[in-house]
Amino acid sequence: MRSGERGRLSRLKLRCAFAYVAAMTEERSHLTRRLFLGGLLSGGAGAALAAPPAVSLRPMPRPGADSALARAMRARGVEELVAKAGLTGKVSMAVADAKTGAMLEVHNPLLPLPPASTAKAITGLYALDVLGAEHRFRTRLIAAGPVTGGRLQGDLILAGGGDPTLDTDALGALAAQLKETGIFEVTGQLRTYDGNWPEIPAIDAGQPDHVGYSPAVGGLNLNFNRVHFEWKRQGGAWMTTMQARGQRFRPGVETARMEIADRAAPVYTYSGQGGVDRWSVARGALGNGGARWLPVRRPAAYAAETFTALARSYGIVLRPGPPVAHLPDGAPVLTMVESAPLPDILRGMLRYSTNITAECLGLAAAEQRTGRVPPGLRPSGAEMAAWLAERSGTGAKRFVDHSGLGGASRISARQMVEGLRRLTPETGLKPLLREIAFRDGQGRKVEGARVQIRAKTGTLNFVSSLAGFVDLPGGRELCFTVICADTARRDALTKAERERPAGNRAWVRRARALHMAMIDRWSKVYV
Repeated sequence: MRSGERGRLSRLKLRCAFAYVAAMTEERSHLTRRLFLGGLLSGGAGAALAAPPAVSLRPMPRPGADSALARAMRARGVEELVAKAGLTGKVSMAVADAKTGAMLEVHNPLLPLPPASTAKAITGLYALDVLGAEHRFRTRLIAAGPVTGGRLQGDLILAGGGDPTLDTDALGALAAQLKETGIFEVTGQLRTYDGNWPEIPAIDAGQPDHVGYSPAVGGLNLNFNRVHFEWKRQGGAWMTTMQARGQRFRPGVETARMEIADRAAPVYTYSGQGGVDRWSVARGALGNGGARWLPVRRPAAYAAETFTALARSYGIVLRPGPPVAHLPDGAPVLTMVESAPLPDILRGMLRYSTNITAECLGLAAAEQRTGRVPPGLRPSGAEMAAWLAERSGTGAKRFVDHSGLGGASRISARQMVEGLRRLTPETGLKPLLREIAFRDGQGRKVEGARVQIRAKTGTLNFVSSLAGFVDLPGGRELCFTVICADTARRDALTKAERERPAGNRAWVRRARALHMAMIDRWSKVYV
């Protein structure tokens, strides 16, 4: 071999060596550079170096999948995928063999980033582990006085149990059951009891006031703590309604009111004056008609008003009164409605990413674990972080809530993978995760994809994450997390900009394409 050729080969070997050392530093490997270089410069590396480098999603050479050269080439492939995505911000990624725990590929694996709604996967593990799969939420009617001849001589208490799925139809069933007990009159008042849960006005106070995904949270919730606002044009005016809308019942409410304002912007304004959710909407934004769900800020009062209307439809007249702080000793339960079992609740939460469901589950689990309800979402999130560290052996992480809506939560990809991998088999979370369709770089669904993905997506402004499991064609199961986040760009947004920030859709589209490119890569490298 001529000296020039030998020099080029040596430089190629050194470039691969440095790529590998960088990858090992990121993975906190205990291999030393000296040991690696000794192995790389041995005769066994020459044949592998003759193969083309793995730059695209094509399968890479695997002469010993865990050889130093193979690991260096895989690291290079990951770096090129991240670079090709063209994302601002940072990416944290980790993928492991779900059975053995062997970490296969990483990129900034210890970098804490906002998990967005992938936090709900951790909340699901938390609820299953602490509450148990048989857990059901109960909403009860309790008699604070004797019942004589169909008359309740005292107050009727609507007692919440933190059910995030309670809806108007379930309250209608509760009113029908009350009628069936033979009670036709309540001499006292209708009181509410929230189980001494804190009434949290909004999941994330930094979100725009009118978004339905950041409602109040309490021990007594209704319709995901949202009210249905509908408007219809009639001649030159609009008819508006505010309803606690269900499938069977649609009672109007006064605890949330709407006013049409002569202005161009903002579209909505909110005020909580006088114990009422007071909304206004810009006349110019109404068009000819439409509807949307608005958040409720006083959920117990909203539920009480709705139940009063439903009871009246069964001939029982109730007079609303103030809430009670404690239930009377020995007060009998007249009737109750139960939620679906916990796995069914989780399946819906993970599919539709309902934030209030995650928050109620996290608060209920904290109450079960500590014997008290935390005073707010931040301390409750901290309790979940402590549980995850204890059960999975991962390091410090921060949850400011249980839904991932709060952008101040932080977890690394490796911590997420370790939590999912270690706790999913014993809790049974995996079949509850949504099956995610594999999509190409343009976001189009790929028919006949070779992989099955069960995972939780997460999206905030300039944050996009995916965490879960990939079943490969050969039967191997991978556990993975990819978090992409431009926190500086997100933090620079004003409250008004957060509903539709400029550039966010394109950024998220590129992040999701990166998620799928990585999964496609794994399906070819690790079969």
